[in-house]
Amino acid sequence: MKVLVELSDEQVGVLGAVTGMLVDVDRTISQLLAVKEGLLAVGARLSFEIGADAAAAVDPGLPDSYAGDAMDLAARAVAAEFAVALQSSDRSIQRRMVDADAKVTLFPAVWRAQGAGVVTAGQARAIVDAGAHLDDESDRDGYAEEMVGLVQVPGLSPSRVGRAARRAAERRRPRSLEDRHRGARRARRIWVKDRADGMAEFSVLGPAALIHGASDRLTAMGLGILSDATARREAGDDRCLDEIRADLALDLLLTGAPAGHDPDGLLADVTGAVSVTIPVTALLGVTGPCAELDGSTPIDGATARRLAADAPGWDRVLTHPITGAVLAVDRYRPSAELRRWLRARDQRCRFPGCGYLARDCDIDHTTDAATGGPTDAHNLGALCRRHHVLKHQTPWTVEQLDGGTFSWTSPTRKIYLDTPPPPNTRTPVNDDQPPPF
Repeated sequence: MKVLVELSDEQVGVLGAVTGMLVDVDRTISQLLAVKEGLLAVGARLSFEIGADAAAAVDPGLPDSYAGDAMDLAARAVAAEFAVALQSSDRSIQRRMVDADAKVTLFPAVWRAQGAGVVTAGQARAIVDAGAHLDDESDRDGYAEEMVGLVQVPGLSPSRVGRAARRAAERRRPRSLEDRHRGARRARRIWVKDRADGMAEFSVLGPAALIHGASDRLTAMGLGILSDATARREAGDDRCLDEIRADLALDLLLTGAPAGHDPDGLLADVTGAVSVTIPVTALLGVTGPCAELDGSTPIDGATARRLAADAPGWDRVLTHPITGAVLAVDRYRPSAELRRWLRARDQRCRFPGCGYLARDCDIDHTTDAATGGPTDAHNLGALCRRHHVLKHQTPWTVEQLDGGTFSWTSPTRKIYLDTPPPPNTRTPVNDDQPPPF
């Protein structure tokens, strides 16, 4: 039984009209932001020209740092001019000038597509961020063309665009991920940012496999504490999961073990779990698609092979040799195998635009089991709790089409299609045809 009843014709009409206006307004805002970025880029180039003239006028007998100071002061002066007029921070404006100049100069196709209303500001930001390390101009242009074509597929939120963009950029980088990872590891660090009300943020930059594993371990520990409702009630513990994870993280860092939350020592044996997709070519050391954490974060081959060597078991995901579609996951127990198959196919929540990882989602019957819906791959899918509730308790409806495509119908009767993301595989294609995203 749905908690939210069907909408009246009048409500459907109002909701549809407001949705249409929001789409138009959002497109206009993205276009205006592209215009603003173009002006900021002009400002960045003007500051460079002013700084270059000032640097050229510096007495040759003075240290080279004077010329650098002239360039920096020119950028500050232009940024301050913009900031005072816009009633903003000149530091923020200077950063935006640099970012705008990078987009306009390095990714002009993306900037023009945003100005034409084809790409949203969020999608453009995801594309530029993922391709920022592409040094070759032809690689950048090919990457930008591929991504502009990709975003015209409905249902691609910035998070989904970012995931596809990282894969597309990875294919074009001349240096292997292993080489880049070795250099990137030297940047690992921690930092603290003070916040209001006596609070502060503690951040860690490190190898993705370790960071995700640590986060998963803290979550498992927190869930272990939440599961003991009696002990929590007796202790007057009303913390939510986020509070518990933060407390555990600080305990682990300060004492080496969560003694304050684990008197019996049970949580010390909890280990982190990370889902890793490793193409067989990565295990063999052959050039090909890189390994990924949870279908989103690339990791180097050495880390992937080390994780593979230590793994107690494997899920072998069989894919179609031409389309790359997931065909099967060959484990013995049917129920567990089906769950693994669904996670391999869906990778994330199947509501349009949602990037919640499949491993953290509910497995939902598209057609309710209570009304005869079968428990098979053609009637199951990953839905995060938010969209699982949305499906059952509101007028939103969904059906599965061929190929694992989910067809969602909104209360205004608009239809949104969500196709399963491709697995981390490379399929044979013509040289002039871009690989599937």
